[in-house]
Amino acid sequence: MKASIRKYWQQVLIGALLLLLALLHVAGSPSLPTLTQIDVYLYDVRLRLGMPGGVDQRIAIVDIDEKSLAELGRWPWRRDHLAKLVDQLFDRYQIKALGFDVVFAEPDESAGLPVLRRLASNELSNNAAFQSELLRLTPELDTDARFAKALSNRPIIAGFYFSNEAKAVSSGTLPPPILAAEDLAPVAPQIWGGKTYGGNLPSLQKAAGHGGHFVPVVDKDGVARRVPLVARIGDSYYPSLGLALARIALGQEAFSPVIEGSAESSFALEAFRLGKRRLPVNENGWALVPFKGPEGSFPYLSATDVISGKVPPAELKDRIVLLGTTAPGLKDLRVTPVGEAYAGVEIHANLIAAILDETLPQHPGYLLGAEFLLLLILGPLLVWLLIRFSPLIASLVCLLLLVLLCAGNIALWHYANIDMPLAASLMMIIGLYTLNMAYGYFFESRRKRQLTQLFGQYVVPELVERMSEDPEKYTMVGQNRPLSVLFTDVRSFTKISEGMPADELSRFMNEFLTEISTVIRHQHLGTIDKYIGDCVMAFWGAPVFDPEHAENAVLAALEIQVAIDKLNPKLVARNWPEISVGVGVNTGNVTVGDMGSQFRMNYTVMGDAVNLASRIEGLTKYYGVSILVSEYTRAAAPNLVYREIDRVRVMGKSEAVTLYEPQPLGTDQESILMLFHESLKLYRNQQWDLAELQLLNLQKLDTACRLYELYLQRIQHFRQTPPAAGWDGVHTFDRK
Repeated sequence: MKASIRKYWQQVLIGALLLLLALLHVAGSPSLPTLTQIDVYLYDVRLRLGMPGGVDQRIAIVDIDEKSLAELGRWPWRRDHLAKLVDQLFDRYQIKALGFDVVFAEPDESAGLPVLRRLASNELSNNAAFQSELLRLTPELDTDARFAKALSNRPIIAGFYFSNEAKAVSSGTLPPPILAAEDLAPVAPQIWGGKTYGGNLPSLQKAAGHGGHFVPVVDKDGVARRVPLVARIGDSYYPSLGLALARIALGQEAFSPVIEGSAESSFALEAFRLGKRRLPVNENGWALVPFKGPEGSFPYLSATDVISGKVPPAELKDRIVLLGTTAPGLKDLRVTPVGEAYAGVEIHANLIAAILDETLPQHPGYLLGAEFLLLLILGPLLVWLLIRFSPLIASLVCLLLLVLLCAGNIALWHYANIDMPLAASLMMIIGLYTLNMAYGYFFESRRKRQLTQLFGQYVVPELVERMSEDPEKYTMVGQNRPLSVLFTDVRSFTKISEGMPADELSRFMNEFLTEISTVIRHQHLGTIDKYIGDCVMAFWGAPVFDPEHAENAVLAALEIQVAIDKLNPKLVARNWPEISVGVGVNTGNVTVGDMGSQFRMNYTVMGDAVNLASRIEGLTKYYGVSILVSEYTRAAAPNLVYREIDRVRVMGKSEAVTLYEPQPLGTDQESILMLFHESLKLYRNQQWDLAELQLLNLQKLDTACRLYELYLQRIQHFRQTPPAAGWDGVHTFDRK
């Protein structure tokens, strides 16, 4: 891994910088506007995808629509109309609670009472008849008093607004606060609110008793996604219209803040508690509104139809009612995630529904740590994946990570109402993938082309791929290094070739040489040195260093035999003769590199170890086995199972070498191998009778094994002509 980091330090550095950028964004110092906007966009998409839809019948909107204005006149209406509306809602329709998404900041002078009172105080102050009639008409003409009487002792929330505009002045009266200054003292600076307010007439607010603000939070992109559940005005805290209306509908349940932290660290507002309900908010006291659907997710009823009693009682009984307006010129339009001209009154209706259902989206404080941890896992993992695996695998893994990340994010939203930010993690995956792919395209492709030009004709693309990871290590210059060399030869090929026409012989050779080469190159990543007639010469350990070169060479030899067994039926089907192949493998120090003349060069190996491999292959026919390997190969690949064949001294070598036959993988010949190895010990100790007995027993188990017959013949020879004193059991060959 350290070598990979050194080799790919540019990608590692890019990944580290990208990770640092993402972590700083999550920490908010600095917050990247682009990522913030992406998170906002993804929130809107997730919200729209998860909307349940339908019409929520628990909450109704009494609408001051065009029809109502046509029948009752322009807004504002006389307060006696509103008083009748309130009486109808509670007396006839028996609603649960009523909230006003309007403010009554000025007295109603439409009935002319102020003018009559001014006359009674001035010009007609001495007119007894006028004074008496005014006294009789006052209760009828004082529409504010009639409206206040209708509001009294009923579950009603009067709406008001607050402002931070420099020139704004306060008016009207505020309702009683929901929390006092000391309740939120530790987090007071964080709570959003206004410097001024616009409240209702004192008499109306006093009659209603309760109130709530109807000011949503408008984000920088102009979209209303949140509502301050509690807003600070002066030293007191006031609920939103939706919160106040839900609370009164639930029976005025206890309300309190949930503040985490301590004086030693810092305090943070996490949520509010309404009875047993937990209402999650951010540090400013804002709650995300989980819209149920597009505009029209709640039933709308014309205000004039309610006043006249035309609405069936079943449509309003036990409903929570909001009074709002959709009439042109009066409509409170907001841009929301679910509509660009969305009635503001429905924002409050959605908030009430979420409070009742306990589905307010939450963004708990621990999400910061969770996002940090996710990035710290994703960053190094992706860097490792992108430098370790091929572009295809890296692309598939990145795609899988994106799918899992998005699916997990949606699941958290759907099942736990958790608003988990996604942009930083997406940037990490997509950014690292894009940068690494670009790096690979512009830099790695050039290195691969250079290596392919040098080694492409000798080694498979998989090895060129591996070599391209560190091209400085590979050279065509000759060098001495330990390798494993393999030779194959088709037995009786001269006899086979003599009976075939030239063109057919060519196709026949192409057939079996392709099978052998496929095993060497593609299955075991060996380097094919050359073809010598029907012989194939290959080696392992160069140009790519392979610590398992001996084992890979032996496994290739075993696989060649399997491939030939599968090929023979195909040869017979084409009226060609079956073939058998002898394979010899040796391991040792050789010279490897680009060698030849000024007319032709070849990347090849030379040395005594190569010659011994060729001699060993030539002995396979003598011993009646398909594969022979030297003791040096066996020592370098000890994890495989072998049968010792003989100790020999080949032509041209003074030193003896022990030959072994590797056993096919999965075979269970342990008892037979032990018997034969015991026979060899007896043979080398010149215990001819015991050796012969063991070999005869083995021969009964496998009558076709030439090896047992060979040693039985030697025993017969040594009985007649005993070996010289000091005989070491080595068999000397005086020809190739």
